[in-house]
Amino acid sequence: MYSFQPDCWSEHEELKVVMLCAPTNLDVTDLTIAENVGWSATVNHEKAMENFMEFKTALENAGVKVIDYSKELPDDMKTVSEQLINRYFVRDLACVIGNSLFLGEAGSSLRRPEYPHAHALLEKWFPEKLNKQPSTALECGDVMILNKDAVLINIGMRTTLEAVKSMKERIFQKGFSEIGIIDLPRRADTLHLDMNCNVANANLVIAKNFMHYFPVQVFTAQTSRFEMTEQFLNHHGFDVYWLEKYNTIPDINFINLNPETLLISKQSTKQQWTKHPLLQKKKLIEVDVSELEKGGGGIRCMTLPLLRK
Repeated sequence: MYSFQPDCWSEHEELKVVMLCAPTNLDVTDLTIAENVGWSATVNHEKAMENFMEFKTALENAGVKVIDYSKELPDDMKTVSEQLINRYFVRDLACVIGNSLFLGEAGSSLRRPEYPHAHALLEKWFPEKLNKQPSTALECGDVMILNKDAVLINIGMRTTLEAVKSMKERIFQKGFSEIGIIDLPRRADTLHLDMNCNVANANLVIAKNFMHYFPVQVFTAQTSRFEMTEQFLNHHGFDVYWLEKYNTIPDINFINLNPETLLISKQSTKQQWTKHPLLQKKKLIEVDVSELEKGGGGIRCMTLPLLRK
């Protein structure tokens, strides 16, 4: 169906193709409902759709091909999909590591229906690139490709060590030499790895300062050892810009459009982009995703990169 094949070896190279999903057509009408579904505030679906269209247009204007998987679903799936309030957080559903597509497995019953919907399409589009999903939870917001040498994975609230172990040999077969595993606090504001750190440049990671105290278990194809977070990142060519103050979702959850350009939330703390010399050189494209962010995730959560060059 598509002329390209999935291929991603970093978080910062030029983004060519990304999968999105339009938000539900339901409103979240009061704070009690929002609390019970894990959202921070009430949400109006018309405003959410306006945010989504601004977001989608910004990607397309930057030269990125956008696939909205909600438009590709067969009718028997659409009936349920249109009522799934978290379906626009597509990052968790799968991830491209190297030239393979790894399927995720839901760590939350509320999100479980989304996974077979998206997986059925991915299997149809890229049957030769697909790796089947693990038997235990793996949400791909916990997976971060540092570079062609290393992958960092969080085994916190929504991803299990067993799932990572089931896929690590296939990652090593792609040529990656190390997989770092970190176990972060299990809270709503630390739900996935990309709510705690993000790659902002070929040699820079932005991270919440508490991660400085966390060890990383480092697997190679034959060995295992422990390093501290900064040591592991330094070992793979990254300095760390530690944030002492942050607004979790807009400040951490951005995406690289290419090595020079970041797509960020208009709600982000502007000072953080001026304090670090590498970030001062970046082109920043701001989009209003404030209504979508009330669902508990940000720009990175809403994007599934399929091809970077």
